[in-house]
Amino acid sequence: MDFRVLRYFITVAQELNFTRAAEKLNMSQPPLSNQIKLLEEDLGVQLFIRGKRHLTLTEAGSFFYTRANQMLELADKTRRDLAYMNNNLTGKICLGIVEGRPPYLAARWITGFREEFPMVRFEIWNGSSDDVLDHLHRGLADLAIIAKPYDHEHLNAIAVDKEPWVAIIPKNHPLAQREGDSISLMDLKDEPLITPRRESRVEEIRQWFRDIAGQDPTILCEMSSYVDVVALAEQNAGIGIFPQTTYTPNEMVVSKMIVDSPKILEYCLVWQKSHPISSLVQEFINYVEDFIEEDRMHSQRFQVKTQEFELPEQ
Repeated sequence: MDFRVLRYFITVAQELNFTRAAEKLNMSQPPLSNQIKLLEEDLGVQLFIRGKRHLTLTEAGSFFYTRANQMLELADKTRRDLAYMNNNLTGKICLGIVEGRPPYLAARWITGFREEFPMVRFEIWNGSSDDVLDHLHRGLADLAIIAKPYDHEHLNAIAVDKEPWVAIIPKNHPLAQREGDSISLMDLKDEPLITPRRESRVEEIRQWFRDIAGQDPTILCEMSSYVDVVALAEQNAGIGIFPQTTYTPNEMVVSKMIVDSPKILEYCLVWQKSHPISSLVQEFINYVEDFIEEDRMHSQRFQVKTQEFELPEQ
């Protein structure tokens, strides 16, 4: 099995027809059919059910289609990384990010970094923390910005920011009508809640309610997209509990910070300990560390807005 045969297989799986796939690959149909047959023999599984007019992927074929795409993507990334080793600071950095504050952090870093290294490009992949970490572990991302917790044993990390949790409440809900921009967790103990999908995050919210309200919360559903959470809250389906910057301004919902025993969500830039990183990626990590240090010193260039949220004095 080689990369050429993988490309043959992917094309056949997309077209589900040997003749069309051969035309797309600029080759004749018999050699293509023979290559797929040899691939099936090599793998020891049937990849296609061959009908009179079209093909159908078997369960093994569907699984292998996903893996073949991943293998080719990783191979292309490896070629790029090897080429970049000889080209100083040019090339591409693959960055995985979760929703909320990380896109804003990444935007500031990328803007500043490209002022120094204009030839560098970025590939940004968005998803839940678990999805982004899976992308990182499979070698398809160089770095990732995720929310804690993370695997300290296998990942290096830099703490990059933090923010409080808020309740995203339907506008006509009694809790939304109260004065002020904060709310007690006790007010939410009997409400149907929409929470992030990450398992560790759900358990954290459950424990939060046990400690403060003495009971488990009523979790209506778990979602990874905050845009969908706002949509559900808008339609009175429930109240969302999400990090502050995930809130999308919407006249149909109200956002209030949860203030009794407030929880703070921390974000980290992570990369694999066991995976060698290129000089380009290392330079970017160094830049982020300098950026954060300048931020702490309230540099005019890197200063982050300090009034985005206000934590209780305690």
